[in-house]
Amino acid sequence: MQWDDLRIFLAVAREGSISGAAKRLAVQHSTVSRRLRSLEQDLATRLIERKKSGYVLTEAGEELKMSASKIEVEVLEFDGALGGQDGAAAGELLVSAINNMASTVLMPMFARFSETCPDIKLHIQVSNKFVRLAERDADVAIRLTNTPLDTLVGIRLTTVASAVYGSRDYCARMQAGTAGKKWLGVECCGFHMSWTREACPEQDHNFYVDDTLLTLAALREGTGLAYLPCFMGDSDPALVRFAAPEKQHDLGLWLLYHRHLRRTKRVRMFRDHMLCEIAHVMDLFEGRRPVQQS
Repeated sequence: MQWDDLRIFLAVAREGSISGAAKRLAVQHSTVSRRLRSLEQDLATRLIERKKSGYVLTEAGEELKMSASKIEVEVLEFDGALGGQDGAAAGELLVSAINNMASTVLMPMFARFSETCPDIKLHIQVSNKFVRLAERDADVAIRLTNTPLDTLVGIRLTTVASAVYGSRDYCARMQAGTAGKKWLGVECCGFHMSWTREACPEQDHNFYVDDTLLTLAALREGTGLAYLPCFMGDSDPALVRFAAPEKQHDLGLWLLYHRHLRRTKRVRMFRDHMLCEIAHVMDLFEGRRPVQQS
């Protein structure tokens, strides 16, 4: 058996489909299908069965998944040891970041890292969901959390404060008594959903959004009030703070990676780069910029 074949099999087993595995590995659908059939022929046994719900592992497939996962750990450990040796950093670095950060405040930082380290092939992936670092969904994850998983290592980059925002015109009309107070229905993350329920327990929303970038756009149109991270709300001249940040809404911004990659040079260089970059805009993340006046 070749490691590449096992890697493809693991991707199919984890994604539950050939198309999902192909997307995850950035290869053609036909490549995954062909290599999987070849592996089954070499082993003279079926590893997966196709059902209406997707692909499911056979008993032999389950056993191979356990064995291949152990091999994957060994490969990760070797990659970490080899990647930590002296010499120029090179290779691929997969970074999973939150969409509203990756496309705004973090993008210049990513660009400067790529310019400084041209031999590292930087892949930026956006996702607000849990990422399986142990299964190489990414090498590094940048996430908002106050409780990072014990199985991961990393560093807290900064604190991200949040506040309640509205458009300048809408907040001015509320102060003048010509507009009522209403909240935007947000479904972007558990944090904003729970905070909004506390602020508006009656939940009489008639406008819903499921992403903070959509929240930002909707607030500009005067649709109501909503929580936003201060790095977004304070950077938009069309918005003002309706309420100041509260400590209970502070979240840690973490740079996380699997413990087997802690010695990998490209991971360490990216970590150090992001620490330095974030230090220059700490006030923006922590909501310490002057409050805008309506």
